[in-house]
Parts: sequence; C-alpha cells; structure tokens
Amino acid sequence: MTQYFATVARGLEDLAAQELESLGAQHVSTTFAGVGFEGDRSLLYRINLWARLPFRILMQLTTFSCANDKALYRGIQSIDWSQYLTPEQTLAVRATGKNPQLNHTHFSALQVKNAIVDQQRQTFGERSSVDLENPDLAVNIHIQGSRCTVSLDSSGGSLHRRGYRPAVGAAPLKETLAAALIQLSDWTPDLPFLDPLCGSGTLPIEAALRGLNIAPGLFRDRFGFEFWHDFDVELWDQLQQEAEEQELSDLPNFIGGSDRDPEVLDQARHNAYSCGLSEQIVFQQREFADLEAPADSGVLMCNPPYGDRLGRDQDLAAFYKLMGDMFKQRFKGWTAFVLTGNLELAKCIGLRPSRRFVVYNGTIECRLLKYEMY
Repeated sequence: MTQYFATVARGLEDLAAQELESLGAQHVSTTFAGVGFEGDRSLLYRINLWARLPFRILMQLTTFSCANDKALYRGIQSIDWSQYLTPEQTLAVRATGKNPQLNHTHFSALQVKNAIVDQQRQTFGERSSVDLENPDLAVNIHIQGSRCTVSLDSSGGSLHRRGYRPAVGAAPLKETLAAALIQLSDWTPDLPFLDPLCGSGTLPIEAALRGLNIAPGLFRDRFGFEFWHDFDVELWDQLQQEAEEQELSDLPNFIGGSDRDPEVLDQARHNAYSCGLSEQIVFQQREFADLEAPADSGVLMCNPPYGDRLGRDQDLAAFYKLMGDMFKQRFKGWTAFVLTGNLELAKCIGLRPSRRFVVYNGTIECRLLKYEMY
C-alpha cells in the first residue's frame, strides 16, 4: 500500500474524505487543507479520473529531518532520482510550509531543484531542464516543523482544471468548489437543478456531469502519472474505458442556467459543448426579476456577486432583497442555496436559512446558505 495525500480547499476536508472513501481509499485521515489515505496504483489512477473535489493527488516518497537548507539538500540527495527522472525529462519543484530556517518557499524549492540536478550531473553528466508549466515530473515538498515530506504530484496541473472550460466569466467558481457545493446541497439527479446567475455555467455543468455519472478527468489532456517510469498504460486505458461505459445517456430531470448577459451565456454554451452536454443543459438569457420556476420542486443554487471580487455595488443590497422576494413568491416547494462572502448582504435576503456551511472561495471565507421554501 502506498501513502497518498489529496490537497483540497480549506473547509472541504471532511467532504473530500467521504468522496475518497467512496472511491476505495483506505486509512483515510483529514488534516488542514488535505486528506491522507492509502491505496494501490489502480486507486491512484481512479481517484485522478473520478474525484470531483481535490486539487492534486500526491504520492509520498519519504520524510526526513530538515532543520535547515543543508539538511534539506542532503535529504533530497539521499533519494535515487534516476528511478523517477531522466535528464531528457523536464522538472518542476513546488514547496509549501516552512520552519524558522526555511521560511521562504521559493528558496526551499530552489534547494530541492539543485540537489536533484546535482545528482543527475554526477550520475549522467547532464541534467533535466526546468519547466514550470508542464513538467514531466512535478516534485512537491512540504516542510512542517523539523520534518520535510517529499512527494510526486500525480495530477500534474490542478484537478479543478477539468479541461472543458476554456471560456470563463468574471469571478468564476472553481469546478472543484462547484462540485462541493452540489454535494453539500444533497441534490440528486431526479430533482431539477437551476442556477439563475450561471455565468460561464460551472454549477449546471458540474451538476450534469454528476447526474450523467461522467468522470471529470476524462476531459483532461494529461496527468502527471502518465510521465512516470512505472506508468501502466493498459491499466489506465482500462479505467478510462470502464468510466466511459458507466456514463448515462440522458438526465432524468431538468438542469439549467440563466443569466442576463448574452456574451457570458455564449461562454456557458461553449463550455457545455466542450464536454458533450449541449443537449443536456438548458441555458437561457433572462433577467433575474423575470425568473420562473421550471418545476414544482427542485434545487436552486447561485453565486451572486458579493463585492469582494467584482467591486462594491450600491445596488447589491437591493438585488439580494430581490432574490429573497423571488424565492418566496415563485419558488415554493424548492430548496435554494446562496453562496456569499458578505454576511451583511445576506441579511438583505430577508429569509432565515435552515443551514449554513462554511466554505472558501479562494481566500474568501464564504457561507453557503440553505433556504427551504414551503
């Protein structure tokens, strides 16, 4: 069994742990912004393919005592990097964490890079080039106290970049956060789903992917593990084929989004097209005040502007009041969820939430507010 670590958004650790367990992870434990677990190579591939909440899946190589830069250099050189990297392959190093002697992540990453390429020169007489964008091998180190943990990034780029969304509107939700909000809502595909402020369509698209049982990793061009020396192409092909065979052909109920901006709706339609959902999601240009419920019951979820990213707007308080009025008047029988980073604006909705979930949209502490409309 190999030790793995999934990096996740702050506040979503328990939710991500549940997802990883459902995919077969063993000995799961949560920590700040991450989930540790164990499994085999098949599990590593499967989680990269299927998990909707993590950013990266790291495979742990070793830990060692690391009080200062010299100890860091020695510890990295104690690893036989020829098992993982040849001079023809490119390299990137990402460092997180710190201690009193290693308190700058850029410096720590540079020390690690130097230790690796110095070993390569001694072994091969040549060294790998650095590629920060698309490296063949991404090394991750995390320094906590006097210990350093060294891992390989099996995901490559962050898993929130599904690969279907080249077009984004202003202040878009990360796909991983959108998936987490949907999971928190307890929405099931037999219920209608509507985002009346859909922007570039992330929430309806993530709902449709879940509703059709489509693995989000199928849209990505590459994963980090595909460039590892022990990459099992047959196993990977098999897992992708199995994922494609498990897809459903049609959604059991309505999933849609609306927005007042025709240009941002074009982006949403383009993103839906990129993952084969053009015929599954209904996008409409509509003012919020003209909104009508598409069914007698369902889940409404939206991420209205809350000032911190899109700029303060004198009309935001009035808009939040409008949301509350619309929920009461036109969405009886529905459950509404509003993500906001501005609790003062949230009061303008004028309704008492039945639940509040703390989540982070980037660095902004937000609340996902649940309103049950009887």
